[in-house]
Amino acid sequence: MRQSGNMHQWMDGYPSEAVITADMEKGGGFVVVDNGDCQSPSRIVGYFAFLPSPEPTYAKIYDGEWIDDVQPYHVVHRIASYPDAHGIFSSIMDFCFSHDTNIRIDTHRDNKIMQHNILKHGFTYCGIIYLLSGDERLAYQKRRI
Repeated sequence: MRQSGNMHQWMDGYPSEAVITADMEKGGGFVVVDNGDCQSPSRIVGYFAFLPSPEPTYAKIYDGEWIDDVQPYHVVHRIASYPDAHGIFSSIMDFCFSHDTNIRIDTHRDNKIMQHNILKHGFTYCGIIYLLSGDERLAYQKRRI
């Protein structure tokens, strides 16, 4: 899969096979399938991780606060899709919100496409978190009541 949102966000082979395998072993690695039609077969068009809290890098948030910092949540990580696949983010959000009403997500400051999708789907910008590597990410949360 090619990355189109931010060419510098994922570097040095990230996410590695080990990271994806760890997602799957936790029961949180998912593919998005295009069911095709009578002329084209089904194919995998995307991948994402949907993991239960706590997310260690979300323990401290800077320049803001989480909407709800008490209730359990799920986090969405590692969204990737083929450039010719459309509606992937919406499909992922439909799946995620069918399993939890409290979702957090983060993205790189330069990934304008992801920021647009996150806000378009009703997430609220909450502040800045730092990955274990020290890299900054913009953090968002949405709660459906």
